[in-house]
Amino acid sequence: MSNAHSGGALSFLMKDNIVARPGFNRWLVPPASIAIHLCIGSVYAWSVFNPALTRELGVVAPAADDWSLSSVVWIFSVAIVFLGLSAAFAGKWLEKVGPRMVGVVAAILWGGGFVIGSLGIAGHELWLIYFGYGVLGGCGLGLGYVSPVSTLIRWFPDRRGMATGMAIMGFGGGAMIAAPVKVWLLSIYAKAPEYLGATDAIATMTEAGRLFAQTASGRIEVVVASAAQATSLPGGGAAGVYVVGTGNTGAASTFMTLGIVYFIVMLIAAFSYRVPAEGWKPEGWQPKPAAESNGMITRNNVNIDQALKTPQFWQLWVMLCFNVTAGIGVIGVARTMMSEIYGTTMPLIVTAAFASTYVLMISVFNMVGRFFWASTSDYIGRKNTYHCFFVLGTLLYLSIPYFATAGAASPSMFYLVGFYVATMIIFSMYGGGFATIPAYLADMFGTMHVGGIHGRLLTAWSTAGVLGPLAITSLREMSVGRAISDLASRVDPAAFAEKFGAPLAQIDQLVAAKTVTISRLMEIAPQGTVDPTPSLYNTTMYCMAALLVAAFFANLLLRPVKAHHHHPEPGRATAPAE
Repeated sequence: MSNAHSGGALSFLMKDNIVARPGFNRWLVPPASIAIHLCIGSVYAWSVFNPALTRELGVVAPAADDWSLSSVVWIFSVAIVFLGLSAAFAGKWLEKVGPRMVGVVAAILWGGGFVIGSLGIAGHELWLIYFGYGVLGGCGLGLGYVSPVSTLIRWFPDRRGMATGMAIMGFGGGAMIAAPVKVWLLSIYAKAPEYLGATDAIATMTEAGRLFAQTASGRIEVVVASAAQATSLPGGGAAGVYVVGTGNTGAASTFMTLGIVYFIVMLIAAFSYRVPAEGWKPEGWQPKPAAESNGMITRNNVNIDQALKTPQFWQLWVMLCFNVTAGIGVIGVARTMMSEIYGTTMPLIVTAAFASTYVLMISVFNMVGRFFWASTSDYIGRKNTYHCFFVLGTLLYLSIPYFATAGAASPSMFYLVGFYVATMIIFSMYGGGFATIPAYLADMFGTMHVGGIHGRLLTAWSTAGVLGPLAITSLREMSVGRAISDLASRVDPAAFAEKFGAPLAQIDQLVAAKTVTISRLMEIAPQGTVDPTPSLYNTTMYCMAALLVAAFFANLLLRPVKAHHHHPEPGRATAPAE
């Protein structure tokens, strides 16, 4: 029974009905792939939402009931986990039904995930954001991610790296477009909270770590905003006391708008997919002789399930997992990290706008790196390309703590530029790893089942989606705890009580309610006290470098798949490695 027939009412979405006719221009397929990846790639701009979601009630500053950064960051992690899980399932399904069906389902899930997430933000229900954006949206990510990969590899057998680089480049570039669009949407939908007055003009009291003000209508919960925080309000604002729950960050409306737009764009792109006819190859193209490939490019095929029984699959799994772990945690908190490391020491340069531009440049290098490194791998080989990732990446991760701590001790553009350049190269290789891995899989296991094998390998991305943010948030929280304890031991107890309206003995409650922070403690710290904020991520960077060292050896020991794993295809003789 054909796929078209078995599809019933949806047969027009099935693979049998989207086979390209003779003379079809293969360059019409990449734009559809890039369009879908641009939409789902906006997940990399998640950190733009962090400030809004962590002050959804306070708006101008975090309120006691606002979500913490660590709880919000995990939404991104859940989306990445379900990306990998759905890709593992969809890879085999993709080989059966074709890329159009998978692309349509991806559009429904990714767009719908934003809509449900919007309802969660509006109702201040964190679990609904996790379910909508994280679970459903994450499944849309996975389906959208794998839908074009095997198709493009079959359309471009002569340029495997470039082909996958083109598609996956869009995923890296999604944030480049999404970051400024999200910032713009948040600004037009935002509403300033009610302003009560300057800090010294409003009497406030602290109870159970919460801040209250007494007004004519009764006691109400408030937040105190600094001048820097007030500038983020629509039209600007003044430092002082603001009423909790009276404004709007614009996050819910932004989610709703993006969900509708992404659904429409992805649906149009999915209907543009075509697959090559059986046995098609570019005119005049012949596979390279075996001597030119060093035995690392096979002419044989390995079945999806059989691939999991090879050591090569798991070596590639480790390589992808560790490379992604090293980068994904940093991407999730990129804007926050830049602000925390240099915002306190170079406030005139590292402004909110500078941090937003930093997120944009991450997307640029993530996108360009995908095309550059994947295309380069066509010439220097996949193995050598990954050697570059792991050796150079290790050195760069080790350099970040130096630039952060040295810049804190002696603020200088040299350290800021060094940090900026190091992270940009890291993100180019992070994206390059994603773009090069499908071609690496096709080299090792053949092109027949590469879509399914690629989907299974993306479970490494799911694992990294947990490990990366877990490492960076847990290690950061430990560093924050140590820094606050150290600063608290240095400040004058009387100054502390006057500043926070509670004795030093209640510091745990005040920290939990976000009333006490490192920045506010630094305001009453003894003169000459070094701000610990820039060094909060040092331990994390050392751990990431160690992961890349382990990945280097996994790549170094990679060898061609042994012949007994090869799967003879009907009408095809088993060939030696190319």
